[in-house]
Amino acid sequence: MKLDILVFAVHPDDAELGCSGTILKYIAAGKKVGIVDFTRGELGTRGSAEIRDQEAADSAKILGLHARENLRFKDGFFENNEAHQREVVKMIRKYQPEIVLSNALQDRHPDHGRASTLTSDACFLAGLPKIETTLDGQPQQAWRPRLNLQFIQDNYIKPDIIVDITPYIETKIAAIKAFKTQFYNPDHQEQETYISSPDFFESVIGRAREFGKSIGATYAEGFTSRKLLGVDDLFNLR
Repeated sequence: MKLDILVFAVHPDDAELGCSGTILKYIAAGKKVGIVDFTRGELGTRGSAEIRDQEAADSAKILGLHARENLRFKDGFFENNEAHQREVVKMIRKYQPEIVLSNALQDRHPDHGRASTLTSDACFLAGLPKIETTLDGQPQQAWRPRLNLQFIQDNYIKPDIIVDITPYIETKIAAIKAFKTQFYNPDHQEQETYISSPDFFESVIGRAREFGKSIGATYAEGFTSRKLLGVDDLFNLR
C-alpha cells in the first residue's frame, strides 16, 4: 500500500504526543497515513512491551491509521548504523510516502534525537538504486520522500512550520489516553513517572495551545525541517 504520510516514531506513543492531530487532519482530508514504531518501549517503567503493543493497536483504531508496524529495535540501545538504516529503508520503499514525519531533532530522551537522525539518513539512502533491499523475497525499488519533518516533543524547539489541529484535539487526546499505563490515569496504580503525572499531560495540551495562538488557531502542532521550505502561494500562509 502506498501512503501519503509515514510517521517514524521510536516509542509507541511518540507519534500520538507529537503529531496525531496532523495525522487526523490528513486522514480526514482523504490521505493515507501510517506509523512505523522503532521499538516496543520495553524500557518504560510502567506497563510492559506486550501491553504497549495492545495500546498502540487501540490508538491506531482511534486515529484510523491505514498501517502500523513495529520494527522491534532494542529500546535505548538501537544505533544509527547500516543494519538499522536498511530496516528503515525497507519501510520507506514499502510504503513510498511523499512525506515522512519523525522524532524531534534533540530532546530530553536520547532515543528521540538518534531516531530522528536515523530516519533522515534512511530517507536519503532509500533513494539510492545501488542500495539493494528485498521485502518478502521481492526486490524493492528506490524511493525518496520529498519532505521529512520532525515533530516537537518534550524540549521546546522553535518550529519551522505550524499545523492547525483545532478540530482534532479531542481525538488526539483520546489517542494519547489509549496508552493507559503510560500517562495520567488515576485507575492505574503503578510507580509514577515523569510522563504519568497530570502536569505532563497538561503540558502537552498547553504546548498545542501555545502553537495555536501563534497562528491564530486554538490548537496546533509544530514541526522542524532540516532544509529550507518553499511555498507557491503567499496568500495561503497565516
